[in-house]
Amino acid sequence: MKITEEIKVGSLNIACDGGKGHLGHPTVYLNLEEKGEVVCPYCSKKYIFDKSQAEHAAH
Repeated sequence: MKITEEIKVGSLNIACDGGKGHLGHPTVYLNLEEKGEVVCPYCSKKYIFDKSQAEHAAH
């Protein structure tokens, strides 16, 4: 699987819809708890947990 994009996120649970409006894909909910990263099975975007973003979101 070829990774199309890497996105750092501040949450361990995220939703991905492909990001292209009606040209995207069905919304899937992904969990990063096991490895700290996950790849969307539809669009191959790789989400990586970034603790510094989580800390900013808490303030």
